[in-house]
Amino acid sequence: MLRVLSTHLFLNQRLHPGLLELAARSGAEAVEIFAARQHFDYTDREHVTELAGWFRSNKLQPFSMHAPLYPDREMGRGGGPANNVLHPEKARRIDAMDDVKRALEAADSIPFRNMVLHLGEAMDTWSPRTIEYAITALEHLGAFARPLGVRVLVENLMSEPTTPEHLMEILRIGHMDHVGVCLDLGHAHVSVGVTEAIGTLGSRIVSVHAHDNHGVKDEHLWPGEGTIAWPAAVKALKTIDPAPALVLEISQKQNGDAQTVSARIGQAFDLLN
Repeated sequence: MLRVLSTHLFLNQRLHPGLLELAARSGAEAVEIFAARQHFDYTDREHVTELAGWFRSNKLQPFSMHAPLYPDREMGRGGGPANNVLHPEKARRIDAMDDVKRALEAADSIPFRNMVLHLGEAMDTWSPRTIEYAITALEHLGAFARPLGVRVLVENLMSEPTTPEHLMEILRIGHMDHVGVCLDLGHAHVSVGVTEAIGTLGSRIVSVHAHDNHGVKDEHLWPGEGTIAWPAAVKALKTIDPAPALVLEISQKQNGDAQTVSARIGQAFDLLN
């Protein structure tokens, strides 16, 4: 499996070449850029150009980008609404898709191949209207992403519309053969179970968010610090064909000095392969 580091680990810092070099030194073959404007400002042409130039000169790949969860620089802490493509208000759904499209435009300069998308928020419920909104968003964003060479991946969250079974139903009803899945192991552990999620999503899985928790809340701990049974999880992941990318997605709260972080990244990749 391709070893990918999510820059979520550095979410409280501006993403700069030094952090990408740290990822490369630590054993990552690629990165998933987390599109939060205080971290990676996809609306800032200078910031995009700076990172694009670095990728052109280095082996580390820009494998994917995580779609923005909020349009502001404070991750909603200032009271701004989240991006929600399933929101009951049409204007909110349109605003959310527009912000995701602004992030997708960065693919003109940074050639990432996948965009990980959240379908809604934690309190969203499952209904025929939810399916309609999800299919509309995926069709719209997919049409925008394809000319840029980007595939949309939907992520299992801990909400009704994003259980593995419901994601598969959305993709089936919408005939979404061009849409893949990002399997989040931490979310699966809190909800349906890791091996169960793998069994349901199967070959639709393109990438895997790897992090740990204690089965109660989404902690984004280093693998081995929670209660996920990693030997069983890795064994199940190795049954997926083709092999998905393995994306280490650790909380910025787990960050530390560069030497410690680099060692932890390398240890995590060794545990998961």
